[in-house]
Amino acid sequence: MTAGVRQQPRDADQPRPRPGVHLGLVGWLTGLTVLAGVGYRLWLLLHAAPPTNSDEATMGLAALHIARGQDFPVWFYGQQYMGTLEAYLAAPVFALAGGPSLLGLRVPTLALYALFLLLTWRLTLRLTGDRWFGLLVVALLALGSDRVVKNQLIAGGGYPEMNAAAAALAVLAVDLATGRPGWRLARWTTWGLLAGLMVWVDPLVLPYVVATGAVLVGFCRRELWGAAGALLSAAAVLGAAPLLLHSLLTGRNPLHAVLAASGANASAGWPDRLHGGLVLGPGLGLGFCAPGRCATWQLWWAFALPLLLAIVVVTAWRTVRTSDPDQTVVGPGAVSPRVAAAVRLALALAAVATLGAYTVSSSAGLTPVESSRYLSCLLLSLPALLWPVWAVARHGLGPAVTNRRGVSSTLVRSVAVLVLAATLGTAAHATWQAAQTAPATRAAEARHTELVSTLRHLGVRQVRAGYWTCNRLTFASAEQVVCAVVDDTLRPGFDRYPAYRREVDRAAAPAWVAPAGSPLAQVLDDRQRAVPGSLDLVTIEGWRIYLPR
Repeated sequence: MTAGVRQQPRDADQPRPRPGVHLGLVGWLTGLTVLAGVGYRLWLLLHAAPPTNSDEATMGLAALHIARGQDFPVWFYGQQYMGTLEAYLAAPVFALAGGPSLLGLRVPTLALYALFLLLTWRLTLRLTGDRWFGLLVVALLALGSDRVVKNQLIAGGGYPEMNAAAAALAVLAVDLATGRPGWRLARWTTWGLLAGLMVWVDPLVLPYVVATGAVLVGFCRRELWGAAGALLSAAAVLGAAPLLLHSLLTGRNPLHAVLAASGANASAGWPDRLHGGLVLGPGLGLGFCAPGRCATWQLWWAFALPLLLAIVVVTAWRTVRTSDPDQTVVGPGAVSPRVAAAVRLALALAAVATLGAYTVSSSAGLTPVESSRYLSCLLLSLPALLWPVWAVARHGLGPAVTNRRGVSSTLVRSVAVLVLAATLGTAAHATWQAAQTAPATRAAEARHTELVSTLRHLGVRQVRAGYWTCNRLTFASAEQVVCAVVDDTLRPGFDRYPAYRREVDRAAAPAWVAPAGSPLAQVLDDRQRAVPGSLDLVTIEGWRIYLPR
């Protein structure tokens, strides 16, 4: 797609015809890489990694209620945004398994990751026709830093399904824009349904919905005036039906809740926002950083990303403007250069919009490490971002560019190879650092399992604890232990599911649970010392249980 790339034997911007069914070396390597990416994440799940928390447990409780037919929530408990699609996906797993579990909650998210990997590989081949480049993209997505695997595996609301849905939208846009025959109405319907679902699930993916939708409008506007447009619209309304019906019945606008969650009600200085959004954000969001931090050398991608975005936008736009709309392409899997460039342009502009929206939010300045999860959709733009680098690394610059500007083709090819190697190397190092934390996470989960077992043995059914303890404890015990939230001064805290507080308040003498060494444990220890005999203390590794007499 880059101007002046040497044509050997075809223009690098024009996808090659898809090879036959024979896999060959690159096919086998790609398949093994896909298995390695899924296998790595399965290994993490079997080690209870990434570590769970009460927010994920809240989604698990929603899935448990759905499986029992007890409740059918539209939103994540305790708020008016973030759809509960993950809970509806996990509910059948709980029903078949006979009860809830962390692994059962994450089985659908692992499946969504595998789907994302396959769809992105498919998208890469459709846009470039280069199977070796497809292998590179799959290898990058098979790796997984701490932040990336958290986004992909934790059922905390929205993140695991966004990338899979956005990849599907892009693949469908390519097929529809290129005029691929067969099942066209089904493809239009699927695109609309996925777009509507994502509007309900999480607005973070909307830049990719809008960008791929713009491709459809640009190439298929006539078709949209007929049955295709009607089916797309109806399917989109169906996908967004939970949001629309809830808003109509309650009169609440979910956009207000989204803006509040993004930090619109908080204050952060522009230097902090720019640093969090444009320096820390890309490295964390794209998987180049260690767990919870970015070393200085791992921030190099923050400087490469704007340059790559500019190259993609300029060259793709030039191809869209200059390519012959009626150019004939060869091969069953080939895509016209104009359509391929338009989709790459859409992916790049969606990445720009995602980065911009995150940077202007206060979350980028207030909580840049944790809030970098808002950039998880950037992974879908990797095929567009790296394609110019790959093309130059393989073919160098064309003679016209070299002669006119005095640029050394060898030097530029070396820089391109270095960028690709640094990208893979940085992501692999971050993955290795994330994998090292798995044993500690497994040990912490074992201690939590012992806590649940101890409470059951003591006959404790109602407890008070901190926010990050409560719903996790309730989910792990399948609601045999019910918890109400308190803050570090023992005052009532934020209960996402108010029924639990009502049950605890009705109990004669609920227990207290606190992590060892926490401020809440210190307050309860002070109370025990101030009024000797008021509390019986039971300790297990990592936890303290206070039983009122």
